[in-house]
Amino acid sequence: MVRTIAVAILATGMISLPAKAAEQYWVARDAVSKQCEIVPKKPDGTLVVDLGKKKYASEGEARKAMEGMTDCKKK
Repeated sequence: MVRTIAVAILATGMISLPAKAAEQYWVARDAVSKQCEIVPKKPDGTLVVDLGKKKYASEGEARKAMEGMTDCKKK
């Protein structure tokens, strides 16, 4: 019983690993409101413009990069 539960937990963990590794974030600016935001998919260039031309592995990295961008500074 314990062995079956342990195997089930390991299998679940191994399946979810690639999904977590695939998360990517971009810093983008809305074309209408001109406000910066962090988006989980690559901006299309029409309604949301890609500012950094770079993807980030975590939301924290993207937020730190967004704070340093001149286009995203509060006026």
